[in-house]
This record gives sequence, structure tokens and C-alpha cells, in this order.
Amino acid sequence: MSGLNRAIILGNVGGDPDIRRTQDGKPIASFSIATSEQWRDKDTGERKERTQWHRIVCFSEGLCKVIEQYVKKGSRLLVEGQIETRKWTDQGGVDRYVTEIVLRGFNASLSLEGGGQRNGPPANDDADRSGARSIPPRNSGSISSGRASDMDDDIPF
Repeated sequence: MSGLNRAIILGNVGGDPDIRRTQDGKPIASFSIATSEQWRDKDTGERKERTQWHRIVCFSEGLCKVIEQYVKKGSRLLVEGQIETRKWTDQGGVDRYVTEIVLRGFNASLSLEGGGQRNGPPANDDADRSGARSIPPRNSGSISSGRASDMDDDIPF
């Protein structure tokens, strides 16, 4: 029986991404994402918060281009990748480990979520407070009958 190694993180980028290149010119992007949870302490009633930092490394050339062009400190991202742990030996001979969410191949995805800071090129100027953008109405020029009312049904997609 095989397992599933899938991580989905929604959070804010902690610093501008670091873009490096391999010897053959392929990009590698790395950055950290913060996720936070909030709760109210049952005993004291005070609000508490805990922030976790997740190291993201991207080997996908197309995603690296998007990261380089649009992702900045504070950007809100949804990333999907695999959890991997690397081991190396530091200069003092001590074994070190780092666990990362790796974006590689077709199983990786990245979505710019907005949320206060606009990411990417502006789609239109109808952004609401959450950063979500409304989809402009479709042009009825491609309808063969020429009547837009024929296409005005309540299909939710």
C-alpha cells in the first residue's frame, strides 16, 4: 500500500523570495510562508495566537517565473507540494536537517490569493475588501444566435 505526501498551505510570505539558478540555468525559488491560528484561552479568556513558519522550495520553471515576477513579502499564497526533509553536515561536522514543502513537477501548484496586497497584474478595478476580484461579464459577440438573453440562465459555473 502506498501513501500520500501532499501539503497544502495558505498563508503570508515572510520575505521576498530568493531566486537562484543551477549551473545549467534552471531557476530555484525559496521563501517562507507564515500560517497562524487564533483561539481564546478557556481559563483566562484572553486571545492567543500561534504562528508556524513553512519553508517553500520551488523547482518548477514555470512557477519560478510567477514567483519571481509577482510574489513579494506579505503576499498571500496557497501552495501545494510535497513535504521533504533534507540532511546535510555543517562546517563543524554536525548533521543538520530541514523540512520543506517542495514544488516540483505536475503535482505542484501556487495561487496568488490577494488579501490586502494586490498580487499580479490587475484583472480589473472591481476588487473588494478581501482582495478577490469580480469576473467581468463575458462579451456576447461569440454567441451564434446573437441574443445574450439565451445564455442568461442560472448555471453556477
